[in-house]
Amino acid sequence: MSAVSGLQALHLRPGHPDLLDLPWHLPLARWPGACPRLVEMPRGLSRHDVQFVSYGATSYALKEMPASAGEREYDTLMRLEERRLPAVTPVGHARVRTEAGEDTSVLVTRFLEASLPYRILFQDPGLGRYRDRLIDAIAGLLVRLHLAGFYWGDCSLSNTLFRRDAGELQAYLVDAETSEFVETMSDGHRQQDLLILEENVAGEIADVAAMENVSPPGPALGESEALIRARYERLWSEVTREETFLAGESFRLHERVNALNALGFSVGEIELVPTGERNRLLMRTIVTDRDYHRHQLHSLTGVVAEERQAQQMMNEIRELQAWFSNEQGRSVSMTEAAFHWQHERYEPTLKRLAAQVAAGAAPTELYCQVLEHKWFLSEKAQHDVGFERAVDDYLQQFPQTPA
Repeated sequence: MSAVSGLQALHLRPGHPDLLDLPWHLPLARWPGACPRLVEMPRGLSRHDVQFVSYGATSYALKEMPASAGEREYDTLMRLEERRLPAVTPVGHARVRTEAGEDTSVLVTRFLEASLPYRILFQDPGLGRYRDRLIDAIAGLLVRLHLAGFYWGDCSLSNTLFRRDAGELQAYLVDAETSEFVETMSDGHRQQDLLILEENVAGEIADVAAMENVSPPGPALGESEALIRARYERLWSEVTREETFLAGESFRLHERVNALNALGFSVGEIELVPTGERNRLLMRTIVTDRDYHRHQLHSLTGVVAEERQAQQMMNEIRELQAWFSNEQGRSVSMTEAAFHWQHERYEPTLKRLAAQVAAGAAPTELYCQVLEHKWFLSEKAQHDVGFERAVDDYLQQFPQTPA
């Protein structure tokens, strides 16, 4: 039987392979041995059968679901992408009838490069320092989704992938099967999502500790439920709070925007409302996303990085800007400083680290590791050791890419 004979319909976005050489007449559970394109990828737990296929340098995840469910989830992921929210990229969906006469739906997404399921953080000893970051990452993801009016409905570590980001983690939604955008994100929606997340994370951490014979490190994961709620509520409060100020205190506007930018959030709009009291205004900020530094770095240099990586690189660009301004006795623009940073520091450094990059290390994460190494050496020496010495020492200390 031909592979195409199992397809009832196939919807794919432009720019991707047609997938017609896959064994659609078989359920995904029977693809091993029948599909030469199958590849092994780090994976979490899933209630559905999932397979990964490779076309050149790009891999795709296929998830088998009840009829029409794949199309619904595809539409939801498309809306997440339109709003630039952190989630896997939807590629397409298929309606399939297997040789057994069963009708199923298959969702196709692009594999999130350099991502890890949470279980890998426990299985690989070299990733231990990232475990304590799980709670911050998923609490931050939930805040960002709720700000966009998105009710997840099944928040969990298993439905999330994580990318390393300058010593931190960034979380990406993987499963949107039970999700929806709501007209008004009520406190009830938020609290229900929080409750689901608390219960799921507590169970997942306990399960992985038992299955992998690993003890969750420190109180950060041992008190996961309380920490998730505390970190979510603190962040939600900060990005949504309103404050009043006097008409002459315009500097308070800049302080508020800078505080939100420091958290990584972009501010799309500021609303000023008279309070009825003389010369006093109510300030509301409308937060758009949590990629402020990513957008800023990309607009200046074209470099694509995670948010915390971008924040570290932007800090370095600002330091160069200040140094050039002082040295040349004139005001140097961010654009000029970013040009010098990219062509005199970032790109030459990556050339020296070409072996690690070729071995699969993400260039932006690798560069940030060098930055951290420079800070470590400078602190130890009690003076700035210089960037070149830091690169030399890094290559001696880590001839292979650190985990």
